[in-house]
Amino acid sequence: MIVQEIMRKAFVVDKSTSLSEAAKVMSSKAIGSLIVMAKGKIEGIITERDLLKNFNKEGEISSIMSKEVITTSPKSSLESALELMRKNKIKRLPVVSKNELVGIITLTDLLAYAEEISDDFFFN
Repeated sequence: MIVQEIMRKAFVVDKSTSLSEAAKVMSSKAIGSLIVMAKGKIEGIITERDLLKNFNKEGEISSIMSKEVITTSPKSSLESALELMRKNKIKRLPVVSKNELVGIITLTDLLAYAEEISDDFFFN
């Protein structure tokens, strides 16, 4: 199985979005992260954990977003996506094709398809 078969829509915001507005978007969409874009390029990612750690702060998400965003391809295997998450200790992986954001995959998504991931991956 490959990433594009289980990826979800990624929600995008501008880096000038306020922390409170980001929290409202995440809550209303029932999502755990937002991708920060500028001029068609990924600038960062903000997660619910980032917002919780900065609960009493005000300002723009650019002040707390993670700027080094690791991505995967829609054609990547679920095993390679999981390994990338494990190696980098992340739970969300934006999916990029031809330098364009096409979706996102989360650790929860991968766990839901654990039976599709090779046993060799877990037992080697």
